[in-house]
Amino acid sequence: MKTIIISIKIFLIFTILTGFVYPIAVTGISRIFFPEKSAGSLIYKNNIAVGSSLIGQSFDTAIYFSSRPSAVNYKPLPSGGSNLGMTSENLRNTVKERIDHFLKINKIDSSANIPSEMIYASGSGLDPHISLKSALLQQDRVASSRNFSDIQRKQLSELIKKHTEPPQFNLLGETRINVLLLNLDVDKIK
Repeated sequence: MKTIIISIKIFLIFTILTGFVYPIAVTGISRIFFPEKSAGSLIYKNNIAVGSSLIGQSFDTAIYFSSRPSAVNYKPLPSGGSNLGMTSENLRNTVKERIDHFLKINKIDSSANIPSEMIYASGSGLDPHISLKSALLQQDRVASSRNFSDIQRKQLSELIKKHTEPPQFNLLGETRINVLLLNLDVDKIK
């Protein structure tokens, strides 16, 4: 009986420590030192949250740069990939549809090399970034859809350069562009 009572006490102590004290302490510390990140890295436009810089979202209009496809329709809960393997006919058909769609909306020649992130969903389905090459392939579509002048097209090129992020620690991954942040700045071109 004594062992059971000791076990219950230890269980209650660790439940309080790991279930309440630790999460509250970590949340408090993160709110103090990383307030933006701990609040979800939300992006506001006219005092209205329009998204997070950490979570991709769909842009289904020609006037915006397209995001990477999502197997979960950009829903953060539950995030995940399609779990389809390379031998899956469903995946092959989906990829072919994505290639055809990307070529068609961007008016690109069928011999163009489309970056893989524009035809395959990420493992989480929430990747907010595309490669520089993907943005450059979409640049003419966005500019034409907005009837940009030559000066505005140059501003768009500068925005793409401005939003190009280096690989993490200049080592991991490739150069990338956050699609939401880029699209919000595209709206500012006058």
